[in-house]
Amino acid sequence: MQFTEQDQDQILLQGVSLDQIDQQIKHFVEGFPYLNVIKAATIGDGIIRIADDQLATHIHRFDEAAHERDLVKFVPASGAATRMFKSLFSALDGKSDKSVDEVFARLTDFAFYDDLKAAMAAQGHDLDKAVAENDRITVLRFLLTEDGLDYGSLPKGLLKFHRYPDGPRTPVEEHLVEGAAYANSDGLVKIHFTVSPEHRSRFEQLIHAQKTDYEAWLGVTFDVTFSEQKKSTDTISVNMDNSPFRSGESGSLLFRPAGHGALIENLNDIHADIVFIKNIDNVVPDQIKEPTITYKKVLASVLLDAQQQIARLQGLLESQSGDSEAISDGYLSEADELLRRTLYTLPPVGFDQLSKAEKLDYLRRKLDRPVRVCGMVKNVGEPGGGPFWARNQDGSVSLQVVESAQIDLTDPAQKAIFDEATHFNPVDLVCGLKDHLGRKYDLPAYRDPLTGFITAKSKDGKDLKAQELPGLWNGAMADWSTIFVEVPLITFNPVKTVNDLLRKEHQPE
Repeated sequence: MQFTEQDQDQILLQGVSLDQIDQQIKHFVEGFPYLNVIKAATIGDGIIRIADDQLATHIHRFDEAAHERDLVKFVPASGAATRMFKSLFSALDGKSDKSVDEVFARLTDFAFYDDLKAAMAAQGHDLDKAVAENDRITVLRFLLTEDGLDYGSLPKGLLKFHRYPDGPRTPVEEHLVEGAAYANSDGLVKIHFTVSPEHRSRFEQLIHAQKTDYEAWLGVTFDVTFSEQKKSTDTISVNMDNSPFRSGESGSLLFRPAGHGALIENLNDIHADIVFIKNIDNVVPDQIKEPTITYKKVLASVLLDAQQQIARLQGLLESQSGDSEAISDGYLSEADELLRRTLYTLPPVGFDQLSKAEKLDYLRRKLDRPVRVCGMVKNVGEPGGGPFWARNQDGSVSLQVVESAQIDLTDPAQKAIFDEATHFNPVDLVCGLKDHLGRKYDLPAYRDPLTGFITAKSKDGKDLKAQELPGLWNGAMADWSTIFVEVPLITFNPVKTVNDLLRKEHQPE
């Protein structure tokens, strides 16, 4: 692909190389291959179910270890709430439906009700009167636009979600409360939010205003940090014929944010032992937080146990590093068994016929990777990714979180496997980012670059194609050691639409 001198200057400022741009355009031309899914992961075949009488043991193990571990809670929080209010924006244009009727019928049940009432009163409008007179346009204008609360433009993290006797809480505040219960190492609670540049100051203002009160109440010290998606992770956009899309009078190249997969770079900047990952909108009121706290500790305990086993085997294999022939067959068998039974990684076909040196190289490579334990909930029809066994590029088979777009659903066999999934990915991860010697892994090195997505977009009335990087918990972690654990459905209560806030899980007792 030939680029002008102006293009090359723009690419340089973007922080990417011409080789990267050429590779992105190649992906547009050739597309991304489908993942070779072998079977759905199910209870007893890829998903662990922890017995109730074992929960206390796991919790104790984690609590004992937390004192000597550097813990961080990592929360992707840059997403705008626009889609959350899709039906209300339609109503603002005069198109109503049952979900809009429910919003107005239960307006007083929203945690933002008092703020909305005050915003309208400040400009001489009475909220209750407007509702009584069915003046929905005025109410929605003050709720959604900059005339009032501007909720349609704000990120979800800054909206009032839950009511309490001492005042409403945003998801950011709920993550503080939740984080204090498990991402707590001797009273220090580190929480990292990834935010969009235009809203960062408002997040910082909220933390500055509330942090001291929450610290006094919870008896902890919060270390709250923020980062933004890096410009260098943006991907180039192309026309429908795969030529670079140009915008504006200057004809400059168009780069777009490349989805949550870009956040692997932000995660890579976190130098912690254990990182908890959870989406910004999956929070609940205090009265039902206990299962979430319990299972976060359980997942972390499973991670610690796996890391301990990995470290032991690595130590045994490395103690005989001078000569592969000196390593006993028993050590090799034990390492292979650990990979198969604990880390759910099956060797490629023909593994048994490899030389001892080749087997050792494979085993060392597979043991020396970041580790993640992913909570999985029973599938109740939610759209999105799920747990599967999939074949990797090196021929091995391992557990992967797979999105439907990664599977060729026109292939009857692959479609049948997809339909067999019993569980769903709620984005509930506990990650080990360091090796057994305390050295941090370079996380982007464990990404599968062939698991990106092509999406259809438009700008200035013209159609274009955009490219998303491998998803953060999908292809960006494809070469991690992965363990799936079933977690209760009550731990998954995302707010995808404003009406979700009216469900009993998000309402006060």
